[in-house]
Amino acid sequence: MSCCYSKCYSKEFWLLNFLVKLYLFFIQLTKCSRYKKEPPLDNGVVPWLGHALEFGRDAARFLTRMKDKHGDIFTVRVAGRYVTVLLDPCSYDAVIEDPLSLDFTRYAQILMDKIFSLRLPHSNPAAEKSMMIQHFNGKSLSSLSNTMYRHLQSLLFQQTQRACHNQTDWNTDRLFSFCYSLLFRAGYLSLFGGEQNNNRTDPTDVYEEYRKFDNLLTKMARSTLKREEKRTAQSVRRRLWELLAPAGLGEDSGSSPWLRRYRHLLQEEGVDEETQRRALLLQLWATQGNVGPAAFWLLGFLLTNPEAMRAVRKEFSSISEQGLAQCPLLDRLQHTPVFDSALEETLRLSAAPFITREVVQGKTLQMADGQEYQLRRGDRLCLFPFISPQMDPEVHQEPQNFKYDRFLNQDGSVKKDFFKRGRRLKYYTMPWGAGTNGCVGKHFAISSIRQFVYLVLSHLELELCDPDPQMPKVNANRYGFGVLQPEGDLTIRYKPRHSH
Repeated sequence: MSCCYSKCYSKEFWLLNFLVKLYLFFIQLTKCSRYKKEPPLDNGVVPWLGHALEFGRDAARFLTRMKDKHGDIFTVRVAGRYVTVLLDPCSYDAVIEDPLSLDFTRYAQILMDKIFSLRLPHSNPAAEKSMMIQHFNGKSLSSLSNTMYRHLQSLLFQQTQRACHNQTDWNTDRLFSFCYSLLFRAGYLSLFGGEQNNNRTDPTDVYEEYRKFDNLLTKMARSTLKREEKRTAQSVRRRLWELLAPAGLGEDSGSSPWLRRYRHLLQEEGVDEETQRRALLLQLWATQGNVGPAAFWLLGFLLTNPEAMRAVRKEFSSISEQGLAQCPLLDRLQHTPVFDSALEETLRLSAAPFITREVVQGKTLQMADGQEYQLRRGDRLCLFPFISPQMDPEVHQEPQNFKYDRFLNQDGSVKKDFFKRGRRLKYYTMPWGAGTNGCVGKHFAISSIRQFVYLVLSHLELELCDPDPQMPKVNANRYGFGVLQPEGDLTIRYKPRHSH
């Protein structure tokens, strides 16, 4: 008996010893020896995986902890990759203005493949951007915004009439769904379907399928889908490809000139029809994925901050008094400084994209404080402006609080002077990115949100159902993917205003 026990004990001890040695071997295998002047490295305790789980679970909390531990620049091990994170806004230009050592397209192509099952090896990003600039500025933007305004009016009227049987009826809804659905459908009709409704494709069907896709987006990007989720993602993608198939094909498709030109550009590059449909889903996400959530946060902050709501309503009332209420809020109604400040404050609190570059050749990164750090070829470099400057208490006092007039001076003019370590910041909030890869559709997005909020506040009696409302927490899994989405919602009720 004792002999048998001794043998079993020896085997268990041998196995334990083997596993410990194997673990130490992997630690050595994955250990990256640091060269002089490289950023501090944090490998984590799990071989190869490193900090991947914590990074994906709540990137803001994890990177804040790393910043407290290592400072404004550090390197972390994430699923076999070394990612250097830079969190000093005074030094961002050294990254944004260097397209030679730091490549934007490679990581974008990785995400395109993972999320949209899309590969465009012969695409011409410069030509696509030039074409977008042409269609999202000037007279083209005015025409597009005019179309968006008409669709918003029509959809809001239809929803109000359907929900409220008479002028005194209140309808109850969820604010996130209310904002996302209306703005998505109006944007879809304006860009993809137009007046002819994309060959009779119901925009509500597109929205419902898109939301299923959107709920799985971060897991697709991180390759963490479970088996059933993979089947759902594949099914939803196929359905969206089918729904988007007619968009942009010829003048009678009813699509916007931009989308018709984009599809023509894909054809010139030799892209087959199936891949074109996949590219359209990418554009649907790029144009519609952030506007609805941004409008939710803005209306939520206004509804939970009476002083801010009064200030925005007063500004919009002056617009109505000028007799311009039937015009799109773009060319003639640019001067909305209170609204603009409230929107910028909303985006400061809710826009949390990563700005990611692949290091394609070794680079010496010159920091604003004079320090120099070596970046290795093959590593990835990431900026996360949400942490700094947007939530940096040195830049923005009480950064967790919504202050609708944060971006206004006392005389009502736009405030642009924000400082860190005594240095005036070029980048004090970065919801649209920066440099040559900044968001081309920024002005259309702002116009759409302004029009939507104006129409809602001008045409509806809108209030929260909860007498003691609290803004919902953010879904921490969405950090890095544009405007955040809520973990929960706000219950609202609304009815037509008597003046309309």
